[in-house]
Amino acid sequence: MELENIVANTVLLKAREGGGGKRKGRSKKWKEILRFPHISQCVELGKIIEKDYDSICEKQPIGRLLFRLYCETKPSLQRCIQLLDAMEDYEVTPDENRKNRGEEIIKSFLTKQSPQKVDIAEGFAEQCRKNLELSPCREIFSTCLKAVHDYLSGAPFVDFQKSMYFDRFLQWKMLERQPITKDTFRQYRVLGKGGFGEVCACQVRATGKMYACKKLEKKRIKKRKGEAMALNEKQILEKVNSRFVVSLAYAYETKDAVCLVLTIMNGGDLKFHIYNMGTPGFEKNRVQFYAAQICCGLTHLHRESIVYRDLKPENILLDDNGHIRISDLGLAIKVPEGELIRGRVGTVGYMAPEVINNEKYAMSPDWWGLGCLIYEMTAGRSPFRARKERVKREEVERRVQEEEEEYSDKFTEDAKAICRMLLTKDPKQRLGCKSDGAEGVKAHSFFKSINFKRMEAGFVDPPFVPDPRAVYCKDVLDIEQFSTVKGVNLDQTDNDFYSKFATGSVSIPWQNEMIETECFRDLNVFGPQGTRPPDLDWNQPPEPPRRSLLDRIFRRHVRERTVMQTNPCFRFNPRTTFFSPLIHCSTQRCPFPTAECSLPASTLWTQCPTLPPSGAVVMWGATYKDLISKGLSRC
Repeated sequence: MELENIVANTVLLKAREGGGGKRKGRSKKWKEILRFPHISQCVELGKIIEKDYDSICEKQPIGRLLFRLYCETKPSLQRCIQLLDAMEDYEVTPDENRKNRGEEIIKSFLTKQSPQKVDIAEGFAEQCRKNLELSPCREIFSTCLKAVHDYLSGAPFVDFQKSMYFDRFLQWKMLERQPITKDTFRQYRVLGKGGFGEVCACQVRATGKMYACKKLEKKRIKKRKGEAMALNEKQILEKVNSRFVVSLAYAYETKDAVCLVLTIMNGGDLKFHIYNMGTPGFEKNRVQFYAAQICCGLTHLHRESIVYRDLKPENILLDDNGHIRISDLGLAIKVPEGELIRGRVGTVGYMAPEVINNEKYAMSPDWWGLGCLIYEMTAGRSPFRARKERVKREEVERRVQEEEEEYSDKFTEDAKAICRMLLTKDPKQRLGCKSDGAEGVKAHSFFKSINFKRMEAGFVDPPFVPDPRAVYCKDVLDIEQFSTVKGVNLDQTDNDFYSKFATGSVSIPWQNEMIETECFRDLNVFGPQGTRPPDLDWNQPPEPPRRSLLDRIFRRHVRERTVMQTNPCFRFNPRTTFFSPLIHCSTQRCPFPTAECSLPASTLWTQCPTLPPSGAVVMWGATYKDLISKGLSRC
């Protein structure tokens, strides 16, 4: 048993390291899998794709890179891109260096004397300079930034759509829309279990990218009437694009399950690190870091009107570098604009008073949950129940509603203050639930050392990095297996749910995968001196599809042709011990009056010179189904 776990972990670690070869985990056939279709095959997609500047050139990573490559071919547009990059860099510059950085940008891009000046931004120089003198805040270039984007979204974006760079974008979009099946991935050890099935590690064959595959068993979903819940989680994951929330990369189905392919988090969950890595709890800087990233994740969810409702240490996962993401969005729900919702869901000890009382709410339960997490990360225990304390649900809920949490000397004054404000029983008075929302939480003195702009850009180093040689999950045999679901039959009425669920790859995560694994760099090659390569040349026909080795062997000696005849004639060599290849004879008529199968081979091949060598199945105007019905498959 121990050996089985060691083998499973070793194989997983080898895959995480890229397999140890030059291909970095990619399949031998990765270039064939990601082979660009000829541009002539992208015409229909070009007609229906949304041609929106913000969507293609800002939100979609590959579209953004290709638009920038196009801009590099024109000096005036290249300067616009350089200005945009400089203004984005200013946004994440540390406070003490921001004024100097702002002055550099104004001098380089907004003054007449500069060789790098951007004409459309020149009129903003004076106003930006005045704002910089008053206060080097992050927003001083916001008007200029908008003006540059407005300009690029006009004539430059129209011209981009006529270029080979946009044609290449269409080719990438065609690859993005390839069918996704279980054969798209290699499967590795089980990492854990969810409500409807196992979670295992997997790897995309084409790119070598590792993911976690959450399998939802079809029969288990149907038995528990969980279709709406499963589809809701899938649609929310698909909608949210945040570095602080697990991303959905693919959704597909197998015979027995529907599968969500998610960001893999190899560093374990916060519960493991709070209680299994020395004295329970974390030091202040680590609590601040994780709380700030959770706050960013909640902000991104709330921006999409999504309330999470299940914030607890088990649902906060660490990646290889020590950054965290919120996971398991099974209880998350979209709140209709201007409305409140009701639902007594969550985990005992972490549910807010308004949830326990079944009152209406919007985003307030999430800020309560953040308070519980900050408390637990600091104290090494949850605020309303001690670790492993045996207590009834009703008693825990009574404590949440009536008792005040206690604070030990582990809490600084700032930590104590933010916990009290987040764990306020009345949601109307709770931090995060007032008019300033998430910004009020970020502005609290507990986070005074956190630069949230740099945090959101990924520029703040984590205080702890997981061991890359460790597997932070239970042993394979310690993960309880699901029992077989009995008495449930799948039928045609279930197909509507499966078709809504199994939608293939998700655009932004898929494009990020291509870039991160360097497949984009390796494949995005153009002709010499910026010319169109053959696959982008409208004047060249597409290359014929490459056939497999078996297909080439089967068709080596014969010209394909379908011939319809009313009197079919079959012949096979009874001495062959393997299935013979199926051949369509090129003659229009059978050379023999009857379907005689006992003719000597020499006679048949002498009188019919168009036939292939002995040992092949020959048919005139019949289908493979016809051959099976004649029993010829038994040769």
